[in-house]
Amino acid sequence: IDLQFESPLKIVEYPNPKLRAKNKPIDKFDDNLKKLVDEMFDVMYKTDGIELSAPQVGINVQLMVFNPVGERGEGEEIVLVNPSVSQYSLKKTLFNEGCLSFPGLYADVQRPESVKINSKDINGSRFTVTLSSLPARVFQHEFDHLQGILFFERMTDEELDTIRDGLQVTWLSEAFQMIDFGVNWFSFILVDL
Repeated sequence: IDLQFESPLKIVEYPNPKLRAKNKPIDKFDDNLKKLVDEMFDVMYKTDGIELSAPQVGINVQLMVFNPVGERGEGEEIVLVNPSVSQYSLKKTLFNEGCLSFPGLYADVQRPESVKINSKDINGSRFTVTLSSLPARVFQHEFDHLQGILFFERMTDEELDTIRDGLQVTWLSEAFQMIDFGVNWFSFILVDL
């Protein structure tokens, strides 16, 4: 797969179809991949995130970056290429999550407390690691993005009800930007309502 992208990268927001598209495995561990990873970290830090998956910047490949501290030069920058999960803990925890692709929306999501993963690093070397607590949660959130699963799909119906209005506003805003029929069409719709 050839990693072609335009700089600067930008966060894609729900309901952009890139968030649901199939994400291809990466098979070239070259300078293009390193450049993409660098740009993803730049976007993540500029948007005050601690995690970011490639689909969130419109690139449908199996790649995620995170730094639990969320500050450049602090904490550890972690790159996961083509990750998979070999084990989830039975114990689950509830935690308030947000997502850069859903600005301003936060809600409680229950996830396994720890997870054992297999992945490749930025150079293509395989590794296995067990994550727990916040790093495990961050990984699972981003891993869901790689599967086309969005965080609100992990919520209980009751929790989803607390953000439903925000999801609809986000969807309508994005839909009007994508449709781009112009002011006259939009005014016509408002008058007819």
